[in-house]
Order: sequence, then structure tokens, then C-alpha cells
Amino acid sequence: MNPVLKEKIREAHRLSGNESGKPYVSFKNINEMLSERLKMNGSDLFLRYRADGRYNDYTYESFLKKVSSLSEYLVSKGIKKENRVAVFSHNHSDTAVLYFAAWNIGAAVVPLNISESPERIEYILKNSDTKLLFTRDEYFESVSRMSGKLGVQTVNFDKLNTGENKDLYKAEFEIDGYTEAMIVYTSGTTGNPKGVVLYQYNLLCDAHFIAGWHHLYEKDRMMCVLPIHHVNGTVVTLMTPMYYGGSVVLNDKFHAENFFTLLEENHVKVVSVVPTLLRFLMHAHEGKSISGLKNFRHFICGAGPLTSELARGFEEQFGLRVVHGYGLSETTCYSCFIPDDLNKEEHFKWQNEFGFPSIGIPLECNEMEIQNADGTKVPEGERGEIVIRGHNVMKYYFDNDAANESAFTHGWFRSGDEGFFRYDDKGNRYFFITGRIKELIIRGGVNISPLEIDEILSGINYVRSAISVGFENDWYGEEVGALVSLKDEYAEADKKNIEKEIIAYCERHLPFNKLPKVVIFTDSIPVTSTGKYKRNEAKKYFEDYRKIQFKKGKS
Repeated sequence: MNPVLKEKIREAHRLSGNESGKPYVSFKNINEMLSERLKMNGSDLFLRYRADGRYNDYTYESFLKKVSSLSEYLVSKGIKKENRVAVFSHNHSDTAVLYFAAWNIGAAVVPLNISESPERIEYILKNSDTKLLFTRDEYFESVSRMSGKLGVQTVNFDKLNTGENKDLYKAEFEIDGYTEAMIVYTSGTTGNPKGVVLYQYNLLCDAHFIAGWHHLYEKDRMMCVLPIHHVNGTVVTLMTPMYYGGSVVLNDKFHAENFFTLLEENHVKVVSVVPTLLRFLMHAHEGKSISGLKNFRHFICGAGPLTSELARGFEEQFGLRVVHGYGLSETTCYSCFIPDDLNKEEHFKWQNEFGFPSIGIPLECNEMEIQNADGTKVPEGERGEIVIRGHNVMKYYFDNDAANESAFTHGWFRSGDEGFFRYDDKGNRYFFITGRIKELIIRGGVNISPLEIDEILSGINYVRSAISVGFENDWYGEEVGALVSLKDEYAEADKKNIEKEIIAYCERHLPFNKLPKVVIFTDSIPVTSTGKYKRNEAKKYFEDYRKIQFKKGKS
């Protein structure tokens, strides 16, 4: 890496008001945090794992005994500081143990998404230089074929019995906050995924500020329904409870039907979700009231496009608050949140009155700006790229100078997301995201935010979920289409008439250039494992409309 790029990355780790780089957390490394928890919270519940309707409970002491034993096993297998250990599994308590065992000895975790293609898994294992791969019975045969080609040893959790150590194992090599802790591979729609390298300090720092923002204190309980191969599941609902001395209910998968029952019987205070799950919950509990959630405070929601209509509809249906936030793997997890203590009027204002629900105010560990392509700050209300710098910004993309040059061009991390900000009456800047810059629809040279159209589509009575798509068009370069999943009661209805009514509804709310010209119906809209829409993947459904010129009044 050339010196100029190194300096740009260093600039992206600096923070105004903390030029010295003084850490925000007192723990030198994750081992110190685990030692503190064992000493102070040993008999308290840390992890409650739920699978097949049954619970397995682990106190801090019993969980960290397993962590200690697995730490020793990793060292016996030759794993050293910053060696890479991969895991290919659904949500499981064993995976949580492995994460902390690796961090305990200074190794880096490479989480693998079980829905990824074999080609991508092989690429990630090779690119990351993984030394050891953990999986389970049901995946072992297929995973072994992939890892065997690369000479990576595969370990089967279901055949592994490492026992339990009484004392927390400590590696002989020196570990500090800047020891690599994770390489998270981003799920791009084209090309090879990029490896996001995170420090131990990144994880500790983001956990510190997530806990503080959401008023999470010792013995408070969270629940995890998101995949822990993603930073949201890992940082928000594994690392954060460990950091503040709380507990977490880890689910093997999301179950909409008994979700609220689980919140109630486990006395959960905060749960992290993605917008797709809010929609599933509304659908599964339509017409039903929710009561008895005495300990519950709010939902954390991010990692995907949230519309004002969805957030407002969810809150009205269930009477529960949604605290919207924003972040990326490249900024560890979350960079900003809506304040969770706004009064009802203020909360409604920032959620509904600016065309998009606000993603909130930056956490103290980072700062955010809206910039033009040349790195110039833009004024209030003007759209540009969301950029971030501070203590939760990644180390870099692993072995990818081209991606680093692009991401750190002006000494900030450039998110690739378009947005704007508005001031409140106290001078706080509330940020908004309007879409991925690369997903912007460019019709006749004019940029159109797909989220703006999604907001309108989501307000239509027929629609369960919908996204706008920019598809190739010989007349305007791109045209606007809508991919729509209908509510169950309209599944057998006349699609042609519904298409006309959807377009007519949009005509009342959008100018012609933003109007969906074609509506394609589908049983389900393609999403990633964390609920982000695969908007570019949906373009293929509109290929038959490439040569058509859509004219006003004739769409």
C-alpha cells in the first residue's frame, strides 16, 4: 500500500475533538473484557440459545469455560495472532463460543453466509488465507469439498468435545485493541466480495456506544433473530451484551408467529431487526393486539431500506417504537441512531416529515458529513454521499488497493450511499439516506432515488412489499419499473387491473419521470440474508421492455 493511501486511511480513523486518538473504552483487548465479566458476572445468565422450541442456558461462567477450552484447542491447532478462522453455520451457541474464543487469543473470525454460492465461499476462504474452518454435520460434506481444494482443515462442531476449562485461557502472544478481529466479506451483486477488516477496538468501541445510546445496563436482556454471520447480529446482540454485562436470547432463526411471545417470556428490553422483518411481523399478526411486554423498550432497525410508511404502520399497529439507525460493515455496525428518548411528536416528525425516515444523529465515536464527489461538504438539505470517519471505521479492505483508493479518496470512508441532513432547533444534524448511489435510477440523465418511489409503492393497499427498479431502456438509458409482491387476499385477483390501479396511484403522487411504467408481480422480492433488497438482481424481470418508449398518458 502506497504512503499516500495509508495517510488517507489514517485520516479516516481520526476524529474532530479527539485528535490524539484516545480510546473510548478502558479494555485493552477482548480478553480483558471477558476476564472482567467472569469476575463480576460469573453466575449471571449471558446466553440463552433457542432452537427447535427448546432453550439452552449459559451463565457467564459456563459460557466462558467453553470459550477458554476452545481457545486452547485453537492454539493446539497452530492458530496464532491474526490467523483467520472461518465458520459456516446457522445461528448456534457454538458459533458464539467460537467467536469469543478466537478473539480471546487474538485470531480473526471469517463469518460465512450459508446461502452464498460455493464459488464465493471458495473465493473467501482463499482470499482470507483461512487456516481453520468450523461447520456442522448438515454442511460438513459440501463444505469439506470446498475447503479440501484449498488445503483448509475443516472441524465439525458436532464431533468436537473440548471440555471446559476452569480459568480463562490467555494466549502467550501480545494482543491489543488494534489486533485484527474479523474479516467480513461484503455481499456485492457483481464481482468478488470485499473483505472488511475490523479491529478488536472497533468491536469494543461500537458496542460501548450502542449500549449507551439504547440505555442498556447490567443484566438487561436483548434478543437476536438476525444471522450472526453479519455484523448486525454479531456486534449488536453478541458483543454489546457481553460488553455491558447483560444477556441475549439467541434464536436459530426468525419466527414471526411466536416472536412477541418470545419477547414477553424472556423479558427482553431491546431487539435488533431489519425492515423486512417488520413487514413479516405486521403480516403475521394482522388484526391482532400485542400486550404484556412490560420490560420491552424498543426495536433497533437498520441494515436495509426502511420507509416512513412501514415504520409508521408498524408503530401504529403494535404501539411499539422503532429506533432507526444506519451503519455498514465498514464502520463496524452502527454509526448513528434516532434518539430513543424523543417525545412522540418529535419522533413522528423525524420519521415522517422529510420524505424518508431519518437515520439519526452520529454516535460520539464517529462523525458524518454529506459530500460531493470531489470531497466538498454540501449544505443542509442538498443531496450527496454519506461519508464517515472515526474510531469504528474499518482497518481497510483486505488485499484490495483499488477498493481502498476509492473508499478513502478524501480521508473519509465513502459509504456509497446518497443522503442529506437537516438541523433540529438545537443544532443537531439529523441524517437521511435516499439510496445507494450505484442503485440510483438515471433516466434521461436525471438521478432518481429508488427509495422515494418505494415509499409511494408501500402505501398502496394491495401491496405487501415492493421495490422500484431502474431497467435498461433504449430511449432514456433507464426507465422505472416496480417489482411487487401482493398481499395474500389479492393473489388471485386480476393482475392487469391491479397494475393499472398501482400506476394510477403512483401518478397521483409522482411526476411522470419517476412513475413506474411497468409493474411485475412476484411471490417474493429477492433479498440478502439480512433483508436488503437485491435491486440490481431484479432488473432481469424487465428485459422485455427495453425497446419500448413510454410516453405520458400511454404507460
